[in-house]
Amino acid sequence: MGNRGMEELIPLVNKLQDAFSSIGQSCHLDLPQIAVVGGQSAGKSSVLENFVGRDFLPRGSGIVTRRPLILQLIFSKTEYAEFLHCKSKKFTDFDEVRQEIEAETDRVTGTNKGISPVPINLRVYSPHVLNLTLIDLPGITKVPVGDQPQDIEYQIKDMILQFISRDSSLILAVTPANMDLANSDALKMAKEVDPQGLRTIGVITKLDLMDEGTDARDVLENKLLPLRRGYIGVVNRSQKDIDGKKDIRAALAAERKFFLSHPAYRHMADRMGTPHLQKLLNQQLTNHIRETLPSLRSKLQSQLLSLEKEVEEYKNFRPDDPTRKTKALLQMVQQFAVDFEKRIEGSGDQVDTLELSGGARINRIFHERFPFELVKMEFDEKDLRREISYAIKNIHGVRTGLFTPDLAFEAIVKKQLVKLKEPCLKCVDLVIQELINTFRQCTSKLGSYPRLREETERIVTTYIREREGKTKDQILLLIDIELSYINTNHEDFIGFANAQQRSTQANKKRAIPNQVIRRGWLTINNISIMKGGSKEYWFVLTAESLSWYKDEEEKEKKYMLPLDNLKIRDVEKGFMSNKHVFGIFNTEQRNVYKDLRQIELACDSQEDVDSWKASFLRAGVYPEKDQVENEEGSQENTFSMDPQLERQVETIRNLVDSYVGIINKSIRDLMPKTIMHLMINNTKDFIHSELLAYLYSSADQNSLMEESADQAQRRDDMLRMYHALKEALNIIGDISTSTISTPVPPPVDDTWLQSGASGHSPTPQRRPASTVLPPGRPPAVRGPMPGPPLIPMPAAGPSSFVAPPIPSRPGPQGAFVANNDPFSAPPLIPSRPARVPPGIPPGVPRRPPAAPNRPTIIRPAEPSLLD
Repeated sequence: MGNRGMEELIPLVNKLQDAFSSIGQSCHLDLPQIAVVGGQSAGKSSVLENFVGRDFLPRGSGIVTRRPLILQLIFSKTEYAEFLHCKSKKFTDFDEVRQEIEAETDRVTGTNKGISPVPINLRVYSPHVLNLTLIDLPGITKVPVGDQPQDIEYQIKDMILQFISRDSSLILAVTPANMDLANSDALKMAKEVDPQGLRTIGVITKLDLMDEGTDARDVLENKLLPLRRGYIGVVNRSQKDIDGKKDIRAALAAERKFFLSHPAYRHMADRMGTPHLQKLLNQQLTNHIRETLPSLRSKLQSQLLSLEKEVEEYKNFRPDDPTRKTKALLQMVQQFAVDFEKRIEGSGDQVDTLELSGGARINRIFHERFPFELVKMEFDEKDLRREISYAIKNIHGVRTGLFTPDLAFEAIVKKQLVKLKEPCLKCVDLVIQELINTFRQCTSKLGSYPRLREETERIVTTYIREREGKTKDQILLLIDIELSYINTNHEDFIGFANAQQRSTQANKKRAIPNQVIRRGWLTINNISIMKGGSKEYWFVLTAESLSWYKDEEEKEKKYMLPLDNLKIRDVEKGFMSNKHVFGIFNTEQRNVYKDLRQIELACDSQEDVDSWKASFLRAGVYPEKDQVENEEGSQENTFSMDPQLERQVETIRNLVDSYVGIINKSIRDLMPKTIMHLMINNTKDFIHSELLAYLYSSADQNSLMEESADQAQRRDDMLRMYHALKEALNIIGDISTSTISTPVPPPVDDTWLQSGASGHSPTPQRRPASTVLPPGRPPAVRGPMPGPPLIPMPAAGPSSFVAPPIPSRPGPQGAFVANNDPFSAPPLIPSRPARVPPGIPPGVPRRPPAAPNRPTIIRPAEPSLLD
């Protein structure tokens, strides 16, 4: 390969890639694309070939590159090429690669100069390349030939802009030396996408083909028509050289000889030629790699910090040490007990912000779910009145009773109290389920030792099941105690006298009017699709009404629904819906909202549904009874009552309502206390004080503390990852110290590009070499080039026509030349009179004398040939 600079970068990038692959990650360096832009036959393909160091692109006169070639260089131990359109075939002969490019171009564009924006994708695998993308683009042309379309110029420009607009692409703007630089379309297009000039490098080709007596020195020194990154001259192989199979190494040697022997370029030969262009591009790649390193380093350091704590306990790890096993067992059981208690009692550290867990879920069961279950089993009014009337009649027997019997009250109360057993036992089951879920979350930390985790779960589950039996016995005992003695002397009991006077509506105790019970988002699920389908609103539930608004600011009220005669029922969620739904309807068969008999309200989770139902209970909106019970009640609701019996039924109904309310209040208070005492607190104490003893008695320590294969693998992976991260950070540090970034050159005044874009050429790049011409050759008389008119000067003689002074030169030119930096040329004025050599400012040394047998080049300003 001909690119030594790239070969020096390869081990550096490979070290980075190896470091990242060892930690199972890819190193996203995303090296820049290098695109060559220029006119037809400017030498773009040759510049690209020289950069790669291989002969593989089609060559010739006219438009040769007629489709974009995207060339991906990929580092590999073997050298071969393959095309995307024929992946199965590997090319080891690069002459065949050229032939395939030509054949594939003709296949799409035809053989008569047609073009196509469809790119050819070529991959070259080699041990001598970096992972780079090079793009060979068709030359900019003005006039269509052959099968080319009439708008060929615009098509090619659009095609080029697609590739060079990326911020990560370097643009080589190629212009032949025998063409007026100010008319360079390549520089104009580069200016459009890179106005700061940070990624544009001017490349001047065909310096050996300039007219004798002219040179491009002022352009290459970045004095004339300056670019921020300056210009580099190259001499490519001629078509004769290519036909004669002159290899790239010989061509580079001939190029070096040309620059060293030419009087105009001799002093800057070390800053000209393909090797310097390669060096410059490789420095750009180095700069890019160095710019990428800080983000890579911070990414690795954050990963390293996250591993530090876990790795600390593994650093001195000895799996068979019995003391370590004992210590680990004690620590894990203690940690398990602490975690369990924190999840139940709540704590400030490690708070779950995504969902309720542990104690919070149990609290919700106590104060939302359990009260709701109590209300669900509340008696139906019609059923209750019928039962009371039957009880009174059965107690009186054949006699007609004159007084309201106490036994009827007691029989009905006991029947209602027995119904409390089901919701109470259901509450215990719900709490047990949450308790088991909670301690299983805590045992997940014991996953490293599967036997220990299994034994812990078995022992704790067995204990919870034991406590479950005792807790349920105690709760049933509480209800039996209530059944054993009906205390009609209770201070909250209304008594017989008050019961007779009490209104039948007194049982509907509502909260304080206008008191807000709950706010939150709900979705109305059953709005018709014609009206927008389901929609989310902000709901406000008070003691008297349910209102919904457009949003939580509560400014735009959509509707207000009074709570009278409303009830709740469960609704099955839709087939495609993942929301949980409940319905609100009117018991008197009236429309609830617009033409809807029922509105369906949807929540994201069942927990939200239960919470909203509990809020509706507080507002006095109760759940619907089962339809079967209602039907049975309606069938037997045909009995008639005389006025005296009706008064007795009303009295006992009020007494039952009062007494059952007292018992409900007592049960709601005692249930959480009983469950906490007999189950939750006992389980906590058991885990703290007895779990360890049970573990020791269930199995020997060695089998309990046997690591899982997954854990051993995880430990090894973690240690390997830890060391690989440290190694990668060291490599990044080495690269940072072993590579040097080149600063971005200062901006130059490149407004000449804009003026060039308007069709005016401020200055051609050639200048007369001398008034002393070679013998036997008449002076060449040329017409003026197109461009702006010369700036008129005072007519004081031929010698008075001199260039304007150069402003703000930062230092002597000697320092600039010694610096070997083609980009540090200072800004110059953008426009000069046509064909006038620039004057040399004071302090700038003159060029060395010309080689023997060559005409001496005179630097001071002289009359132009155009004069």
